[in-house]
Amino acid sequence: MPSPSILFTRIPKANRRWLEDQLREETIGGALLLTAAVIAMVWANSPWSAQYEAFVSTVIGIPALHLDLTVGEWAADGLLAIFFFVVGLELKHELTLGTLSRPARAAVPIAAALGGMAVPALIYTGINAWAPDGSSTGWGIPMATDIAFALAVLAIVGRRLPVALRAFLLTLAVVDDLGAITVIAVFYTEHVSLTWLAASLTCLAAYAWAQHRRLTVWWVYVPLAILTWGFMHASGVHATLAGVALGLLTRARPDSGEEQGPADRIQHRIHPISAGIAVPLFALTAAGIPLAGIDVLDALTSPIALGVAIGLVVGKPIGVAGTAWLVARFTRASLAPSITWADVTAIGILAGIGFTVALLITELAYEGTALLADAKLAVLFASVIAGVLASIVLLSRSRRYAQLPADTE
Repeated sequence: MPSPSILFTRIPKANRRWLEDQLREETIGGALLLTAAVIAMVWANSPWSAQYEAFVSTVIGIPALHLDLTVGEWAADGLLAIFFFVVGLELKHELTLGTLSRPARAAVPIAAALGGMAVPALIYTGINAWAPDGSSTGWGIPMATDIAFALAVLAIVGRRLPVALRAFLLTLAVVDDLGAITVIAVFYTEHVSLTWLAASLTCLAAYAWAQHRRLTVWWVYVPLAILTWGFMHASGVHATLAGVALGLLTRARPDSGEEQGPADRIQHRIHPISAGIAVPLFALTAAGIPLAGIDVLDALTSPIALGVAIGLVVGKPIGVAGTAWLVARFTRASLAPSITWADVTAIGILAGIGFTVALLITELAYEGTALLADAKLAVLFASVIAGVLASIVLLSRSRRYAQLPADTE
């Protein structure tokens, strides 16, 4: 009889080093993201709020190419494509060399991620289906986990957390965001031009061919990436999907004589741009909610806001921890001795930080409607609550983590 598989266990030393580098870098990225969000809220509610609105709505681009977009649209469609390119690279690493490289080990975090998406969506739908003034359009909002924020919180308050569980959070967040971007492509795309989509797919095929041929010249990849993004945008499919696709098509396994594969090398170079520029600028354009004339209490108790907040704060931990427990209960998987279900629950609470991608889906679901402010407020409120609750749980367990011998991680 085969021995039981371990749910979260020791990971290879090389992969540990890569994950630890990720966690260290995300601390700064999370701080920049939070700073940008605070600046946006203060600016949008200051005497200079008109300047903020003018900044976000300023049109930049080339009309002949249908790329005359506002600053806010450039941030959501363009800058977030860089963020999702990094997500795609991280996922490719996990699929090829990391936690997801073995089907037995991949099943649990993938199932937990799916549960962490399904339960919040069901909670949101249930609340809004029963409410007379509810709206089911935003069911995808509470599905997403913000990688930068979650890893930043974990790096600050969970330094002694076993590395294998940190790997679980990274895998969970990456798969979660991949699911969210798939939802955007399928359910939040109103019109698709098959011609432009075919052109984008052709560029992706050329990118994959160049990777297969081991081409290393930037002047091949940069134009292909730009064209892939431009054609995807023109097709009507959200352009951030191009970033994920390019990341997944990048080779991760190093050849003989290479210390790292292209995916890790590119991720190392692009990550500072994503964490330091792209995501904070998106937060600056998306998080500025004018509160003048808004009853905040009424806004936060609307069916939309309750669906988002309860979905993120309650639905995420139930979906993540509950699904992981079911997999362990009905398969031969088990927890490593150093990890308890309280640890897994803490990760589920942390996954309720849904800032970046949740705001993106919010804008797609309620752009141009009076419901947009309610949904955005709920995302900000729920993300803060989830972050605080997760920090309390992780800090309460710090004494236990400190007592863990190093070789149990």
